[in-house]
Amino acid sequence: MTPIGSRRAGRAHRVRRCLLVAVAAVALAACSAGSPGDRTPRPSLTVKPSVVTGGQTPPVNVHGDVVVFAAASLTGAFTELKKDFEATYPGVTVKLSFGASSTLAQNLIQGAPADVFASAAVVNMKQAQKAKAAKASTIFARNVMQIAVSPKTKAHITSLADLAKPGVTVELCEKQVPCGAVAQEALKNAGVNLTPKTYGADVKAVLTSVQLGEVDAGIVYVTDVEAAGGKVRGVTIPPAQNASTDYPIALTTDAPNPAAGQAFIDEVLSAQGQQVLARAGFEKP
Repeated sequence: MTPIGSRRAGRAHRVRRCLLVAVAAVALAACSAGSPGDRTPRPSLTVKPSVVTGGQTPPVNVHGDVVVFAAASLTGAFTELKKDFEATYPGVTVKLSFGASSTLAQNLIQGAPADVFASAAVVNMKQAQKAKAAKASTIFARNVMQIAVSPKTKAHITSLADLAKPGVTVELCEKQVPCGAVAQEALKNAGVNLTPKTYGADVKAVLTSVQLGEVDAGIVYVTDVEAAGGKVRGVTIPPAQNASTDYPIALTTDAPNPAAGQAFIDEVLSAQGQQVLARAGFEKP
């Protein structure tokens, strides 16, 4: 039989051994975690996943205002993209300035401040680039022409040839404006010669005249007829007669906010941006 004193001594030894093991485990865990000074700090700012880059985190240095010069035909699509962009980058404001691409290019050349230039024609982008007012560009969309017919007209218009009939009044964009140059190309393809009643400063001006019944019809982009939402009647131009224009976009050379400008361009080129453009009636480049 084991003496009682020996049993008590054994139990005490086992208790001390267990305590030593527990203390060692705690010390080992503390060493593994490292001291507070050795830990890699985690960023305190959680950035909203970008709808532009497919869920990737957008750059945190995008802030302030971004000024975008864009062709008038981009009004609807870019207004929607502005909302998406500002939701992705809280605190950033997109300032859109729409007009004829030829006018916008000249404004840039003359020193007007902007971060992004989106043109309705390559020729106007090249003008800005030649004057070193815009950097390298990327084609992001294509547009084709369509006849917009006023709901107030009594003229029977189903083709480009009908626009040249006696008594039919037509408005075209100015010849130096992309929509005017492309309309002239479509008329040439169709072998139609006509003298318009008036010329519009840009495609939105032509569309407004048609809507108000100031002219019977106008030649505008498909996207503009789509944006009119039933306020005009669209007449499709056969592919063999129709003409198209490519839309380039670029960061301006002296962009006041190049980081935000490039981020906006990335949104336009993204899958979501292309979906917005497609819904507006633009074709892929």
